[in-house]
Amino acid sequence: MDQISSIDSRGYPGLGGAALRRAFVVAGLFRRGRVSLRHWETDRTIIGGAVPLRGGLALPCPPALRAKFFNERRELGIINTGGAGQVVVDGRRYRLGRFDCLYVGRGAGRVVFHSQRAAAPAQFYLLSYPAHARHPTRRLAYDPAAGLGLGAPAEKNSRTLFRCIHPAGIRSCQLVMGFTVVQPGSRWNTMPPHTHLRRSEVYCYFDLKRGGAVKHFLGRPDAVRHLRLRDREAVLSPPWSIHCGVGTTHYAFVWGMGGENQDFSDMDPVDPRVIRCGP
Repeated sequence: MDQISSIDSRGYPGLGGAALRRAFVVAGLFRRGRVSLRHWETDRTIIGGAVPLRGGLALPCPPALRAKFFNERRELGIINTGGAGQVVVDGRRYRLGRFDCLYVGRGAGRVVFHSQRAAAPAQFYLLSYPAHARHPTRRLAYDPAAGLGLGAPAEKNSRTLFRCIHPAGIRSCQLVMGFTVVQPGSRWNTMPPHTHLRRSEVYCYFDLKRGGAVKHFLGRPDAVRHLRLRDREAVLSPPWSIHCGVGTTHYAFVWGMGGENQDFSDMDPVDPRVIRCGP
């Protein structure tokens, strides 16, 4: 499990392009036949991907956790962004189709990922934070009617937001997680941008067409930088950083947060007129 150091708001403007990517972009999560994990110092976040083929893939417990098993002191959110699959938690089987979500609570022992067909494997996105309370493992099936419409076509930010793990849905200790689908004809997400000093956030962009990309903006409002994100790359958002993006094509992204509270509306809007680019 690779370690990603936290970057403070004063130091990041001096980073070159390659260093900026190393600090904020998480690539290579979705490798066929593997579970891939990254540990980000901020809020002790773990980001991962699992792409099982013909056999099951067990969730490992990296030595850096100093735990007997992954969920000994952690909670885990899983959203399937690929073909049909299953997740087995302590012998109980949960079927996860595309966009289905599974919450695995603190204390769960063995977690194993499966695909229904190796030719169209499940692609499980994983997000985990420390947990100081125990909540039961629960599955949430994707329901198109449950989406919340945001934005407007005229502003090119029409999108549908789905909340999965949150106080009024699947209960958790600190994890809040869901996904957003940007509608055809729109390009922007989360506009106008915001920060939330009490939580960090991670985006994972997916469903970009071949050759498509998202220009993701981050940083202090007075020193915004941008990164070019490809399909199935994740990007880290420290509490002090804005986060928004514009795509060259239709796309979706999984979002997830951890920190001091679970209030989805607890954010600090940033007026786009005060945003300045550059170091």
